[in-house]
Amino acid sequence: MSNRRSRQSSSAPRISDDQMIDLVSKLRQFLPEIRERRRSDKVSASKVLQETCNYIRKLHREVDNLSDRLSQLLDSIDEDSHEAVVIRSLLT
Repeated sequence: MSNRRSRQSSSAPRISDDQMIDLVSKLRQFLPEIRERRRSDKVSASKVLQETCNYIRKLHREVDNLSDRLSQLLDSIDEDSHEAVVIRSLLT
């Protein structure tokens, strides 16, 4: 099994340390919890990746909640009303 793993990793493009540092730095800029810290505060790459996953999950929950609210709103108004037309135009 280790042979298969080494073959798979050798065919995958390698990311240099500098590229990894750059990617983690870019992720850090998008994360509210980490972005609010002082620039001089050291945050490990694993912490940045963990916070990125948490933030993506949070965004998914917000999208789901907004989708549910929008569905409820559309169910509560007349299909041909001005509000329904506006909502449908925003969704397309």
